[in-house]
Amino acid sequence: MSIVENVTWGRGLLGGVLIGTSTSLLLVVNGRVAGISGIVGGLINPVMGERTWRSVFVLGLLLGGTIAALFMPDAIVRPRISLAVLIFAGLLVGAGTRLANGCTSGHGVCGNSRLSTRSMAATMTFIGAGAVSVLLARMLQGGAS
Repeated sequence: MSIVENVTWGRGLLGGVLIGTSTSLLLVVNGRVAGISGIVGGLINPVMGERTWRSVFVLGLLLGGTIAALFMPDAIVRPRISLAVLIFAGLLVGAGTRLANGCTSGHGVCGNSRLSTRSMAATMTFIGAGAVSVLLARMLQGGAS
């Protein structure tokens, strides 16, 4: 048995190392920030010659989730909300990423590591908004978690 299988912080540490390594490699090799909203946005509105790496990146995310679901099914969180609410929430997140010129991965992981003031402000804003959203959702559900 390895430490990663038995200790929650071990999985978090491994995940953090993998995220840090992959985002650093993308920046060093391609000169691009690994912000998911920007990468997906570039697929929707493609820039010449950038569709291939963006497609491979998104495919890697989907394959990673699929592999995790196959080998660690308990790690996948199943939403307890309706599909309509999930779609509405996704649209709100998409609108927020456009307003903030980036998403949690772009600002929170890549921007903060580059000591970007704009990313630090954006990260504090969406963490605060997330906390308020959780509180409101719990109040609307009668205190359920």
